[in-house]
Amino acid sequence: MAKIGSIDVGEFPLLLAPMEDVSDPPFRALCKEQGADVVYTEFISSEGLIRDAAKSVQKLDIYEKERPVGIQIFGAELDSMLQAIDIVEKSNPDIIDINFGCPVKKVVSKNAGAGILKDIPLMVKLTEEMVKRTNLPVTVKTRLGWDAETIKIVEVAERLQDVGIKAISIHGRTRVQMYKGSANWEPIAQVKNNQRMHIPVFGNGDVDTPEMAMKMRDEFGLDGAMIGRASIGYPWFFKEVKHFFKTGEHLAPPTIEERVKAARRHLQMAIDWKGEKLGVFETRRHYTNYFKGIPHFKEYRMKMVTSDDAADVFAAFDEVEEKFSDFQFA
Repeated sequence: MAKIGSIDVGEFPLLLAPMEDVSDPPFRALCKEQGADVVYTEFISSEGLIRDAAKSVQKLDIYEKERPVGIQIFGAELDSMLQAIDIVEKSNPDIIDINFGCPVKKVVSKNAGAGILKDIPLMVKLTEEMVKRTNLPVTVKTRLGWDAETIKIVEVAERLQDVGIKAISIHGRTRVQMYKGSANWEPIAQVKNNQRMHIPVFGNGDVDTPEMAMKMRDEFGLDGAMIGRASIGYPWFFKEVKHFFKTGEHLAPPTIEERVKAARRHLQMAIDWKGEKLGVFETRRHYTNYFKGIPHFKEYRMKMVTSDDAADVFAAFDEVEEKFSDFQFA
């Protein structure tokens, strides 16, 4: 059984990755219902928090039904990160996660996210001071390295463990790769196989089928899988992986009725949480996957992703449910 500090997260837990404008409370709730063992917030700027920026502060919203839930923060300035820890603690999360993996240019240019992979001593020092600042378990999400020539993840993970982190999630790409090519899980397995490591090592990157999750568990020996893109618009992925682990068989895909119901709930929760304008806008990226596989679907998808009026989107859901009620997903 894997444990993050004193938190029992189960045998080979499935973690919902922190994703900007994706892993908000409505989507986390849906994933939790479908079997996600641990969920993380969208990544939150430490600078935004200490300036009381509205969008950053709103991301601190967490709910009892989500637990265990981690709040993820990023930054590269020690004072800001420590102040952010103090603010985050007031939201009473179960875990504080540090983002040392985001490859986006606007983050990296400030030496935050994956940018800090070019300064490992700073990465370790920041982590050490943040661990000292809180009694909550601190975890880290990172990448293999800055580029193929600077992969030192075995050493880095050990140093982070030695300053007190309680788990590490590693994306199997370098920053230079961004999201291109295939994730390389071999270095993550090397971290796990380091005899000095005793904290959970979670793998991330390209876990997009139940078979890939099983491979990560059985062939690479990791402690759990962090799921990102495979869950967008498809919260059932967690349930399907667990069913496959238990039976060796694929769970029947959700029906049109189930997909429309989930999409409708998702949109309504988003509107309730952040208002109609943002709620409508930020759920758009999910609809392609909610209804993936339906033939001649473009007309309906365009209605869903171009309208700013929630009533129009709900009407499109109704049309889809009626028109494709007999469609069988493969």
